[in-house]
Amino acid sequence: MATEYGQGYGLDGGSGFPGSTERRYRLPAALRAPVEGRTWREFAHVLLSLPVGILAFTYAVTMVSLGAGLLVTFLGVPVLAAALAGCRGIGALERTRARALLGLEVGEPEPLRTAKPGAMAWMGAVLKSGVSWRALLYAVVQLPWGVFSFAVAVNVWLLGWGLLTYPLWFWALPMGAGADGFQLYSSETHGIRLDNPFEITVTALVGLLFTIAAPWIVRALTMVDRLLVHGLLGPSRLASRVVELESDRGVVVDTAAADLRRIERDLHDGAQARLVALAMDLGLAKDKLQEDPRAAARMVDEAHGEVKTALQELRDLARGIHPAVLTDRGLDAALSSVASRCTVPVRIEVDLAERPAPAIEGIAYFTVSELLQNISKHARATWAGVEVWRTENRLMLQVVDNGVGGADVSRGSGLAGLADRLDAVDGVLVVDSPAGGPTRVTAELPWRGAHVR
Repeated sequence: MATEYGQGYGLDGGSGFPGSTERRYRLPAALRAPVEGRTWREFAHVLLSLPVGILAFTYAVTMVSLGAGLLVTFLGVPVLAAALAGCRGIGALERTRARALLGLEVGEPEPLRTAKPGAMAWMGAVLKSGVSWRALLYAVVQLPWGVFSFAVAVNVWLLGWGLLTYPLWFWALPMGAGADGFQLYSSETHGIRLDNPFEITVTALVGLLFTIAAPWIVRALTMVDRLLVHGLLGPSRLASRVVELESDRGVVVDTAAADLRRIERDLHDGAQARLVALAMDLGLAKDKLQEDPRAAARMVDEAHGEVKTALQELRDLARGIHPAVLTDRGLDAALSSVASRCTVPVRIEVDLAERPAPAIEGIAYFTVSELLQNISKHARATWAGVEVWRTENRLMLQVVDNGVGGADVSRGSGLAGLADRLDAVDGVLVVDSPAGGPTRVTAELPWRGAHVR
């Protein structure tokens, strides 16, 4: 995905790149632009576009034409593959140039994937790769645009600075009819020269206007360069989506594995250990039944209490996996049950005309449940609120509390894991938690209706 560096630009040329700090200026941006580092970098990019475009166009057209002409023989295939491989190399250089001069970050396109090693497999991969053909298209279309942008930028730039500095060099022009200055018009009877103070001042002011406008014209020209680099030399939408889905799949697998380990740990350390102790107590009670019935009865009574505790732990564990109330009665009842266990009063508002798909409903439930647990443990709040509603094809959740605030996803807390889970299903988690509170957490999930009830 392509991103632009910062929006502030400094006279030293450092602003606008990662790591730069915002600075306040007395002059407005329009007056600073002609002498800023970004402007000169963009102008250098436009100047280089002409020679780079000529070289890329010449190479691409020559090699592709040669390869196409030789397709009647076997030599055409390797020549055409070499042409496309060279265009991929040109694309890599252009991404580097755009990164250095335009501050444009473009991800690397998908690499060549060969089914088996060997020259034939490599040539087949190059010829079938969409990246190769998009790089070829870039090499072809970049030249006419480079010629146009070079001509416009150079003329506007030289016109602006030339007129602005006119008072400094007009005297060096050849004299005509005893007068200095630039000649606008000449005939046999008279001519017009910019030679008096008023005309010189007006010329400089016109030059100032062109000088101020030139950086923005160059910036507009480089916007097209950005679009070309991003659209033709970056990863395709399909490839980006595949990478995103692979990442999401990894998150889902890791989350599922973590949940299984948690369930196993809870069973081993909780209910299982309690049931083992219960079996031992019942065995001892059985041995004492004949010798000391009263002691055996007391041990059975204690075992009965252990059974109740184990059952409660199993219920809590089952509720953590998927509560029955959620399946039977939906989000409203399930969230009300969660809110009743929160340490602060919680107001629940669920405005849904129909239930979402069970998977989305489960994620929404566990999202609210974990956020309410965070409020109970860390927020030091006196009240909280939960709202659930649907907006077009999105399920919206919002949890608010009046606690101390300071929650931050970037710190790697439970909120980061929650954000990863939502991202795995194309969801979004937004945390607004200034120091001192209040905290507002908004979660957005894709809406998918439940097909089976």
